[in-house]
Amino acid sequence: MDHLRRMPVPDATGPDQIFQRALTNGEIMLPRCDDCGVYHFFPRVLCPHCHGTAISWHPASGKGRVHTTTVVRQKPERGGDYNVCVVELEEGVRMMSRVEGIAPGDIVIDMAVTAFVGGAEGQPAVLFKPAEV
Repeated sequence: MDHLRRMPVPDATGPDQIFQRALTNGEIMLPRCDDCGVYHFFPRVLCPHCHGTAISWHPASGKGRVHTTTVVRQKPERGGDYNVCVVELEEGVRMMSRVEGIAPGDIVIDMAVTAFVGGAEGQPAVLFKPAEV
């Protein structure tokens, strides 16, 4: 995380700012509706399940499974191939990201992965790595 640019996150209390501030601190926090108890992602002010407004933030377990994956092909001089995937976290939310530390073509649907805060374009981002068995 030291190699990431530290962009100041305003002290605003909007859901995007709360999520980004947590990432800047190396934490992955997920919003959960206090009315229906269901996690949701992306962060928002209304629960997409019951439309409740009582939202609290909780640390993500970090455990997930690859729901979909694809390989984006690029010339080596442009960084080479990489994967884009959707991961379903243990909490039931899905995030678009990528899996690091493995060849893009070796990532398979239902692969167990672990979330971590890494970098994408110099900014903190939720990334995944294969889960240790």
